[in-house]
Amino acid sequence: MKGNVSEPLKRKPYERKLRDLHAELVKLQEWAKHEGGKVCIVFEGRDGAGKGGVIKAITERVSPRIFRVVALPPPTERERSQMYVQRYVPHLPAAGEIVIFDRSWYNRAGVERVMGFCTEEQAKSFLQIVPGVEKAIVDSGTILLKYWLEVGQDEQTRRMEERITDPRKIWKLSPMDLKSYSRWYDYSRARDEMFRASDTAWAPWYAVRSDDKRQARLDIISHILSSVPYEPPPREKIKLPKRQKSDGYEEANFARNWIG
Repeated sequence: MKGNVSEPLKRKPYERKLRDLHAELVKLQEWAKHEGGKVCIVFEGRDGAGKGGVIKAITERVSPRIFRVVALPPPTERERSQMYVQRYVPHLPAAGEIVIFDRSWYNRAGVERVMGFCTEEQAKSFLQIVPGVEKAIVDSGTILLKYWLEVGQDEQTRRMEERITDPRKIWKLSPMDLKSYSRWYDYSRARDEMFRASDTAWAPWYAVRSDDKRQARLDIISHILSSVPYEPPPREKIKLPKRQKSDGYEEANFARNWIG
């Protein structure tokens, strides 16, 4: 895992590098669409570690029909009666899709375990079966990438305080975030056990230090691109056609109300 970055990445070099990576993500998208590729990306990490910002950076220049973001709400009564991973399976990628899980089945190993929403027996059972589930996902032809975002205590505190005081960010703060903030070491123990149980040869974990949000976004996107053997499909040269003649049409004031 990388250490803390002493000097945060400046905005202009960040935006320049991100623009180049966005162009590559479009190539990845076209490859998936053309070749029927399947990619599943899982994001986990501490509250305030920047998962949402990473996902936004990945998806802001690509098609939401190809890059699908899955952020499931709490399970219904019916879903609670199912096998635990069952409700996640329908969201796995089909051919030509890249699915991003904003938290995933690993809720059971993290927040559910720490906050007491499942029993210790249920958490340990999950950790026993998840390597086999992920082996089945990978054996189906899906590229599975799992990222853990780790933020330091001081930086997490700063970000949480921003969520309290910044009116643009208050929606990011929930009572559950406050409870989980107080249980730093419980989360550390749960994370360590999760890594020991589910860091496998076919579905390894990749940890990213995210105190510098911008650098973390660039590092993760670069790693995704290096982990998928994509080649952009051939692209025909495109020339805009001529517009039709007006044939006497005159522009009318078709809207009564204009903005701007």
